Amino acid sequence: MEQIPDEVSVEGDLGFQGLQNEFVNIHLPHKKPRGKELSQQQKQENREFSRQRVVCEHAHAGIKRYQAVSAIYRNRVPDFDDRLMLTAAGMELLFGSSLTGIG
Repeated sequence: MEQIPDEVSVEGDLGFQGLQNEFVNIHLPHKKPRGKELSQQQKQENREFSRQRVVCEHAHAGIKRYQAVSAIYRNRVPDFDDRLMLTAAGMELLFGSSLTGIG
């Protein structure tokens, strides 16, 4: 997280709870207080947040379809893993939404 500039917004789920206290660019959904309910505005904000995040989650799932990205990397070619990830991301961007019906 230290490598991500403060100007770049990072959105996560409630699994990242606590990081918003350490970094200024972390945005998380509202957590339901114990024994209380979220306000209608907080619920609406969480819905909007989820709509944005699901696009990223689907893209990550699409990249994982290229099993070389999610398998254990054993190649010793310098920067090959980065090139592989860029290639998988590009393929998902180019073909993924038409194959999965997303977007």
